[in-house]
Amino acid sequence: MTRADVCAAAIADAFKDDGEIFASPMGLLPMLGVRLARLTSNPDLVISDGESLFLAGTPPLFAKGDVVEGWIPFRKVFDVVAYGKRHVMMGATQVDKHGNQNISAIGDFARPKRQLLGSRGAPGNTVNNRTSYWVPKHSPRVFVEAVDIVSGVGPARAKAAGAGAARYNDIHRIVSNLGVFDVKGPDDTVRLLSVHPGVTVDEVRGNTGFDLAVDGDVPTTREPSMEELIVIREVLDPKGLRFKEVPDGA
Repeated sequence: MTRADVCAAAIADAFKDDGEIFASPMGLLPMLGVRLARLTSNPDLVISDGESLFLAGTPPLFAKGDVVEGWIPFRKVFDVVAYGKRHVMMGATQVDKHGNQNISAIGDFARPKRQLLGSRGAPGNTVNNRTSYWVPKHSPRVFVEAVDIVSGVGPARAKAAGAGAARYNDIHRIVSNLGVFDVKGPDDTVRLLSVHPGVTVDEVRGNTGFDLAVDGDVPTTREPSMEELIVIREVLDPKGLRFKEVPDGA
């Protein structure tokens, strides 16, 4: 059992209670976790090939889907974002103590030090759909007191903006290579839910750039079952692509 396997199972757990909902994973580990959930805890998840097709089957990472059950061209994705049942897991260059996310730029907005992706779909995702984040390298540079630019909106900021922004705002989980978090600490702050095997609470705190909410004794993130390990290693990722994001032994 590796840290990457634990992360995949933790991501799968973020989707296990969603029922029939369009899962939109962005990135390698999120894709692995979503497909793991579909083959184990939530067979009702709706997945796509990341381009234009809904898949009836659950292919390995980056393999072509063999059974297609629907068509979702890019323009239709916006309809689902605005009105549909969807859970997206995005990346985050920065996440702050209130669950705001930044994928736009580093530094002052008027003169940033580094240009990133831009806000992309983050604002619409976070005010319309359940949203989670995946962070492969947990550090104080990622988990910051306040993001430089708000791309994805956390619950406190959504509430301050009014009912239109807050009604469907749902920052569900943040999964990193060190632990699992939500945004249900005091005053809508990031809270530590579990630490991965071999990781301590002090280690997580030391790699977080703000005062992390902790409720009592923090449990260890569950290890994947033997069934899940077989699915991960033999069905979904036999080439070990997951270790590109979370190296074996990390």
